[in-house]
Amino acid sequence: MPEYVEAAGARLEYAWFGGAACEEAVVLLHEGLGSVALWRDFPQRLADNVGRPVLAYSRRGYGGSDPLRGPRGIEFMHDEARDVLPQVLRHFGIVRPLLVGHSDGASIALIHAGSYPDVAAAVVALAPHVFVEPITIASIASISRRFAESDLPARMSRYHADPVQTFRGWADVWLDPQFAHWNIEAIVAASRCPILAVQGRDDEYGTMRQVERIAELRSGTRIVELADCGHSPHQDQPQRVLEAIGKFVADVLH
Repeated sequence: MPEYVEAAGARLEYAWFGGAACEEAVVLLHEGLGSVALWRDFPQRLADNVGRPVLAYSRRGYGGSDPLRGPRGIEFMHDEARDVLPQVLRHFGIVRPLLVGHSDGASIALIHAGSYPDVAAAVVALAPHVFVEPITIASIASISRRFAESDLPARMSRYHADPVQTFRGWADVWLDPQFAHWNIEAIVAASRCPILAVQGRDDEYGTMRQVERIAELRSGTRIVELADCGHSPHQDQPQRVLEAIGKFVADVLH
């Protein structure tokens, strides 16, 4: 049976892997169309790899969590990082998390680390967004045009209570003309924790420039560039990603 936590006025589904809550747990932050279930076996493999329990939760509007009350605002990732995530951490007594985020979730992890520099022990950013690139908007616009006539709603219904709302809540905010100016470079520069940034060469939603910019803003950032890898490094190259995270954790947190 799913378990739920209350945060920012919403009921959010969550799951623990590899143990119970602890002060230095790993916290997984999913992508723009992700959920707890869509991490598949990665959370357990990650817990086994780093020797820490892993918490995954579905943000509002995803998975079995409460639906959205209305359209997302331009600052939705900032709101998640500064309001919702801190409440989730407090609920479980997590004081020095290792934040592992994918895509939008990676950006949320980076925003949290820059907004609260003394909280996160480290950040692993998989295919992060630091600024908006034309390739990102073009890919989202393309899938948005095809959404209703494709099999994506049916496939998403296996993981999300309301697949149409989930999709539109993600695509519409990214395609809002105002979102073209979204940028978290200054926040990334304010962070102080170690960062591992992983990017696939074949990512249809972003380029290597995203992780290169993180390294320019935060000296000491480790970059992993993966061949034969699209927007989901933990699915396309899971062993390479787990090995990189394991070495990163061993070097900076032990």
